[in-house]
Amino acid sequence: MRLIGIAFGFGPILFGIGFLAPMIAAILELAGLSGPFGLSPIQFGLVLGIVLGAVARRRKTWLW
Repeated sequence: MRLIGIAFGFGPILFGIGFLAPMIAAILELAGLSGPFGLSPIQFGLVLGIVLGAVARRRKTWLW
């Protein structure tokens, strides 16, 4: 039970990795764009997803 509680604490970051990263990568691919600094779309999506998830976890909300 404790492990589940810890996982829920990292929920926004896991959401950023599991949902936002592939979605960002797909949007970049469809638009024909590449990630900045020579990153592939999935690498850029992972970085951005983790950052957005960490911000949401710290703020305790996804809403700005």
